[in-house]
Amino acid sequence: MSQVALCVRFTLRDGAGEAFDELVRQAAAAVLEHEPGTLVYACTEVEGAPDQRVFFELYADRAAFDEHGRQPHVRHFLSESKNYAESTEIDRLRPYAGKYSSV
Repeated sequence: MSQVALCVRFTLRDGAGEAFDELVRQAAAAVLEHEPGTLVYACTEVEGAPDQRVFFELYADRAAFDEHGRQPHVRHFLSESKNYAESTEIDRLRPYAGKYSSV
């Protein structure tokens, strides 16, 4: 598989959840509209951890991942998310088996 995937965990500052979630909704809408190579861009709350958010991102290939990083909505999200997150952990994944979408 040449797909690229990430798992990103944000730990939010106290009281920042609502503003962060709105920022995520805006970014996700732009990803849906402008990024055909982004196969999955999903953000979830973590049960029992109200200040945590986990993203799962799946890209068709390295070019789609690189294009995602160049998008103005992504750059805006990354810049603004620093106002709400205490920490960010990024795991780069290598999908090799399972049910994945393809372009």
